[in-house]
Amino acid sequence: MVCSTVSASPVRPVPALILSSSLCRTSLLSSTCCVQTPTLSITLTADSNRYGPSLLHLQRPPSVSSDGDGESDLEQCSTIDRSAFTRTFTVAALRVSAADCSNLERRLRGHLLNWPRVRNVARVPGDDLEPDIRSLLRDEEGDGGQRLNSLASRAGGESDAERKVLSPVLYRDKLAKEFNYRGFLKFRSLAKMSRPKKKKRRTKEQLVHTLLANGVGKKDYSVIEILREVDKEEDLSGLLGDEFRPGRWRGPTRLLLLDERYADKGMEELPEAVKAVMAGGTLYSEYPVIELVQCQLKLFYDYWPVNEILESILPAGMIVPTGFETVGHIAHLNLRDEHLVYKKLIAQVVLDKNRPKIQTVVNKVDTIQNDYRTMQLEVLAGNHSLVTAVIENGLRFQVDLAKVFWNSRLATERQRLVSCFASSDVVCDVFSGVGPITISAAKKVKYVYANDINPHAVEYLERNVILNKLDRKVKVFNMDGRRFIESLFSVRRLYPITQVVMHLPNDSIEFLVAFQGIYKTRERGEECSLPRIHVYGFSKADNPEFDIHERINMVLCKTVVDIETHRVRLVAPGKWMLCASFLLPENVAFT
Repeated sequence: MVCSTVSASPVRPVPALILSSSLCRTSLLSSTCCVQTPTLSITLTADSNRYGPSLLHLQRPPSVSSDGDGESDLEQCSTIDRSAFTRTFTVAALRVSAADCSNLERRLRGHLLNWPRVRNVARVPGDDLEPDIRSLLRDEEGDGGQRLNSLASRAGGESDAERKVLSPVLYRDKLAKEFNYRGFLKFRSLAKMSRPKKKKRRTKEQLVHTLLANGVGKKDYSVIEILREVDKEEDLSGLLGDEFRPGRWRGPTRLLLLDERYADKGMEELPEAVKAVMAGGTLYSEYPVIELVQCQLKLFYDYWPVNEILESILPAGMIVPTGFETVGHIAHLNLRDEHLVYKKLIAQVVLDKNRPKIQTVVNKVDTIQNDYRTMQLEVLAGNHSLVTAVIENGLRFQVDLAKVFWNSRLATERQRLVSCFASSDVVCDVFSGVGPITISAAKKVKYVYANDINPHAVEYLERNVILNKLDRKVKVFNMDGRRFIESLFSVRRLYPITQVVMHLPNDSIEFLVAFQGIYKTRERGEECSLPRIHVYGFSKADNPEFDIHERINMVLCKTVVDIETHRVRLVAPGKWMLCASFLLPENVAFT
């Protein structure tokens, strides 16, 4: 938390928490949106802000008007004025010695500021060192002076980034002119210093600092400033001794931020616990100085959560979209029709609040309507790369969302299914995709046969198999599901297939017809291992388990008993995804 001290003035009661009117005049969006925001000045009472600060609904987007092509003005807007989300509050604080801060914090625990993500103990910049010692650190000559100047600048509240940085050539010339007590300085190779440095990869902190327009770092989402404090009395320490230092601090100090209810209170209106601490300071501090000061607390764009920012941008009454699916560095949104006008603004807020983990925000344009199960995605913010890496249950997968299907919400179901397999099983994955079930099963079972009709999915499946070092336990096919089942069971294999996974909820049950007569060329008395089938499907019926059971019987033309059903997830209101597991009946396999 960064702090700065301004001129002192006597303590006076302060008004209730006031939202700066100058900030209210600033538009939430950039000038490209042409948003007109009225000038507002709102005073918050303690009761209205009891549970922490709020952005409130001061600015509203204008009514959306469409042109002849049906595109609205806000549809092209993707830039947010982050400085418009800066809010200023006035709070009271006790300025105490750093050595007594921990003890006093425990005594005043019920009377300190209790806002989310805001610490109730703040530092006073430049207070860690005494002024006399800090002036000695300013040394502009010699190599040691550079280190001392860096330390002095940090003590004064400055950062090393704000200091002037010499280029390698100028730095070399500067070193060549300097001496120390041993002669020339022992600096690095001059030739090496003259060469241009390689472009280094930016760290997460540098990346976030560059992206935020208001210049506040990712962790610096609040700033505290002292507005008023007691006047400093005349220093009589020369006459009365060093212990008599009213109003003058020796050593570092801290600010204990009091609850927002006390911001407009005078000294006599404070609770008895605070009065007791200030009156009995000699009992707790070697230097009995405890001051009541009025502070200004600023909260920046980084402080506010996604839902509050979107609530202030979107029209009143509109549902705020906050949930999304994460696939590697990609955030996958499912926006409603009413959100499409503000889709780029929503994507920018989601991107800002989830950096650096999220680098791309996309929205599904249409439902899955092709045999390859690929989605039509629109990139709304960030980079345009849809190729990403996913880590699931300790396994690594490469995925291209533009060409293959992936659903991170099924990770728990995939883990549950694989836990049902034994180490002696041989698994047949009819609709493998890029291999989430295939590779997870290959880590446990004896062998896996994987298939998918999408050639791009098969390509990534082969990559992922090699990436996880399982190429000796997986064989990959690229053909239609029915043909794959017929060809796989028509050949006598050394290790018979014991488990069949059919994870294509929309059409899996229809593919069960391929199991009719898979052993028709064999004698009925011949010993054959009947596989256990795990088929997925959707159901909107009132009794989805009974519905799935009846559909399986209809496709196989036989009554299948002992079907175990498991509800995977609710994909839509009244629409369930289920997994039905059963042993293939003998009369179906030998038909």
